[in-house]
Amino acid sequence: MKEILNETLTGERALFQDNELRISGTVFDDGEAPLKHTRYIELSDCTFKSKYFLWYSNFIKLKDCRIDESGCDGMWYTSDVNISDTVIDAPKTFRRSKGISLRNVQFTNSNETLWKCNNIRMYNVKVKGDYLGMDCDGMEISGLELDGDHCFDGARNITVRNSVINSRDAFWNTENVIIYDSTIKGDYFGWNSRNIVLVNCIVESHQGMCYIENLSMRNCKLPNTDLAFEYSTVNADIRGHIDSIKNPTCGIIQASSVGEMILEKDKVDITRTKIICAEKTE
Repeated sequence: MKEILNETLTGERALFQDNELRISGTVFDDGEAPLKHTRYIELSDCTFKSKYFLWYSNFIKLKDCRIDESGCDGMWYTSDVNISDTVIDAPKTFRRSKGISLRNVQFTNSNETLWKCNNIRMYNVKVKGDYLGMDCDGMEISGLELDGDHCFDGARNITVRNSVINSRDAFWNTENVIIYDSTIKGDYFGWNSRNIVLVNCIVESHQGMCYIENLSMRNCKLPNTDLAFEYSTVNADIRGHIDSIKNPTCGIIQASSVGEMILEKDKVDITRTKIICAEKTE
């Protein structure tokens, strides 16, 4: 492979259509699309300040790199991208890409990142920003720390483990989601979704778990959660108290206690839902 060491590259399409490069200690400064239409590129200790730097590129590796805020829209229409130990300050980093592996990556301003992407692996990733992962398909996530609203809207086929997610409107319009050993905080969790499973999770939500078809919760806790399960089909095993439950469509809900049960006969068939708890407090 050709090596490029400790350079500063500027201008439009500095390395356009170059293949099989090993680039280290290099700054991609003023200009756009320096690595557009490239293949088999390895980058280490590089800084990206230019926009659109890896479009239509395949088989890309980044390690110990930094993408500045000015490097927005950085990797679109790319495939087979492996990023590790890297800080990304730019928004809109991935769009319509596939085969993405992120390990020990920090997104400090991830607004509208990972949209319409397929086959994504995320390990020990920290994210700050809204609308992460919209309309993605096939995500394996472990050790995610997310602080940003509207995450994973419209995404499908997701597995999440050992993560902490602070997000309003998280997992809306999703399908086939399994979440293990994680904490989720934010209003309106999971609306308009199908086939959601949570195992050993803590969910804190106002009007959470509503409008879900086939919701399963096993050994979960719902602190500070009210008006839960409205118009949802649910099988929930909750360890602890639920502040209030409102008009589930059908299913079984077990909890240590429920503060208020709002079951309106003119809204739902209340005979289709069974609520089991040790005590009820008004």
